Amino acid sequence: MELRPRYGDDPVVVLDGDPAAIADPAARQRRRLVDALGTLDDEQWAAPSRCEGWSARDVVVHLDGTNAFWTHSIRAGLDGAPTELLARFDPSATPAQMVAGAGEVSPAEVLDRFAASSGALADLLCSLGPDDWSATAESPPGHVSVSTVAHHALWDSWVHERDVLLPLGVAPAEEPDEVVACLRYAAALAPGLAVTMGEDRRGVLVIESRRPAAVVEVTVAGRVTVRAGHTAGATPDLTLSGDAVALVEALSVRRPLAPPVTGDAAWLVAGLATVFETDAPSGGPEPG
Repeated sequence: MELRPRYGDDPVVVLDGDPAAIADPAARQRRRLVDALGTLDDEQWAAPSRCEGWSARDVVVHLDGTNAFWTHSIRAGLDGAPTELLARFDPSATPAQMVAGAGEVSPAEVLDRFAASSGALADLLCSLGPDDWSATAESPPGHVSVSTVAHHALWDSWVHERDVLLPLGVAPAEEPDEVVACLRYAAALAPGLAVTMGEDRRGVLVIESRRPAAVVEVTVAGRVTVRAGHTAGATPDLTLSGDAVALVEALSVRRPLAPPVTGDAAWLVAGLATVFETDAPSGGPEPG
């Protein structure tokens, strides 16, 4: 299913908090993944990942391509000319086509390319000034702030880090600030994609996580607004509770939500699965 990004000056996803706070966790996660990949042997690079039909090498080829996109998107946004490249992007088909088109590149070359693109993106994020984070740039939901783009980039790479390492028996790092940032963004992305696909219902999702402890409120009303905490006296349409990492994995279509969400509020968490045209965890690559 092709994305339907919302372009213009009405961002579909808005996150509260310090917009620059995403820089350090996003840069750290990429540098850590480069280091972890440097320890893999050829057999591990060829091992299956959690992404169906993709090896660890294939996932990193994909991430190298997304690094280039995020860097280009942010730079274009800082120049006042945000891109519109994802209008016909199919997150189920396009990434697989791009990985297949990369050819049989050796693991060493894949790692060199990924290290370079990760470094370029991390350096760019860490160089941004206070006003840069509010510039408009492109992400799969459409035109959003540079800070929101960085959140998507972190979430995408964080999940794929686990896609590569967990099948190899390697425990990925679970830094609290990365986990909370990914939880906030994953909670916003599903209803955000639903809005771009034409969903016009209103709703409130509250997430109460542990390890680390966080409360996230997601309000959907033509756009998706994410804030820390819960509005006193308000009754959410859906409340999710549990381990933060497990919740990120479920919202990222890597495991089922437990208990499963059914009924009128299910649309608040179904947007990503709808885009991937699946009713069950697929382990596929994320948009972007």
